Amino acid sequence: MSAKPVSQRESAPSKPAGAKPAGAKASAPKSAGSRPAASGTSAFVADIDAIRARARKHIEDGAITASYAADREAVIALLNDALATEIVCVLRYKRHYFMASGLMADAIKSEFLEHANEEQAHADLIAERIVQLGGEPDLNPDVLSGRAHAQYVEGSDLRDMVKEDLIAERIAIDSYRAIIDFIGDKDTTTKRMMEHILAQEEEHADELADMLDGWTGR
Repeated sequence: MSAKPVSQRESAPSKPAGAKPAGAKASAPKSAGSRPAASGTSAFVADIDAIRARARKHIEDGAITASYAADREAVIALLNDALATEIVCVLRYKRHYFMASGLMADAIKSEFLEHANEEQAHADLIAERIVQLGGEPDLNPDVLSGRAHAQYVEGSDLRDMVKEDLIAERIAIDSYRAIIDFIGDKDTTTKRMMEHILAQEEEHADELADMLDGWTGR
């Protein structure tokens, strides 16, 4: 039986995988610094361009941009209530600091003064944030006590002063937690500020409870 002649196509050697056809131009090598864009970053770049464009609009709004998701007027109103609470607490602690008397007065007076200074620092933080949000801190003496969550109670003696301060701190703790829950993640800057203030109010309450425990002997 005679051998079957091999066609030219069959006899041609196969090209290795990935080989370019004859005559094709070789692509220029990539420079060492060039990298392909990571998957998904093109959309982010487009967002940055949009953010830059929005930043040029309404620049009079300062820190408030279109991405602010909270009800700004409601947040400002809540912060003004918290501001009034802090101012009333400052005044109450100052009163107790100056009026404290008795065997335990010296030790407790220093706590009253420290708490008053910390409450004033809280008030300053809140007032600054109100301005950042485009509002005005309400420091009108005629309305402070009406807006405050806590009350201004003078106390009849040193133990009564401590008790009233503890009650006020407990009121502030619950009301500030409610503010934090209301804001949620829609205004993370205000939320973090209020969480910082809440943590110090809890410290105040714990210290006052220890003082009161010294009298009651629990």
